[in-house]
Amino acid sequence: MAFNKDSVAGTFIFSAILCLCCSFMITGTAEVLKERKLDKKRSELKRFVLVAANVDGDDIDQLFDARVTPLLVNLDSGNAADLSTTEILDFDDRMAAINKDTSIKPKKDLARIKRRANQARVFKISDADGNLASVVMPIHGKGLWSVVYGYVAVKPDLNTIEGMVISEHGETPGIADFLNDQAWTDTWQGKQIFDADGKPVFAVVKGGAKADDIHGVDAVSGATKTGTGLQKAVRFWFGPEGYKTFLSTLKTEA
Repeated sequence: MAFNKDSVAGTFIFSAILCLCCSFMITGTAEVLKERKLDKKRSELKRFVLVAANVDGDDIDQLFDARVTPLLVNLDSGNAADLSTTEILDFDDRMAAINKDTSIKPKKDLARIKRRANQARVFKISDADGNLASVVMPIHGKGLWSVVYGYVAVKPDLNTIEGMVISEHGETPGIADFLNDQAWTDTWQGKQIFDADGKPVFAVVKGGAKADDIHGVDAVSGATKTGTGLQKAVRFWFGPEGYKTFLSTLKTEA
């Protein structure tokens, strides 16, 4: 029997074949682009780490390979997993944070993140002579409208801030632009996170930090809650449920 493409059956068969072809094309395209998307995510991560650590240069990959040692750290034990650089760069911290098998509910959720992944990527930065220059750690916490993500680098004393960069936020455009203003993020440099008792006391000070305040940076008028959220994120992530155990382990290795 000859196939009649203008019949009802012919229309259904044609539609089915067209749908299958489109599905194969979309699936194939997604697979082809998958590695490109991963490469882009790795490059963005490398750039943020280098910016936080104040490492300048044009060739991000070369600088990262030469100066950065990535670690995937268990936040409870402070120990690092034995993984390749690529495996660490591809670690999906956000998926880990929403998976109950790979995360916990913080006992004191100062940063209002609801769940904290058991592992976090940490980056040890070396200077040109191979000595430890800084350690970069990701932080995130609830601002006014969104979760603010960033990276904080500390000097080898594991207390003094080397630099900071915000990688992502959804705060009010215009009002929260200061988060990506280098003039403001530079004010973090030289500030200390911990007090003499080892308690994280870094502050974003409403009304402006005093000139001799070694822990405080100025808040921005109209964006106080965003700044307060960032302050709480720093205090949480450098506290006992964040990097404090890892930093203690690192001090004993020095």
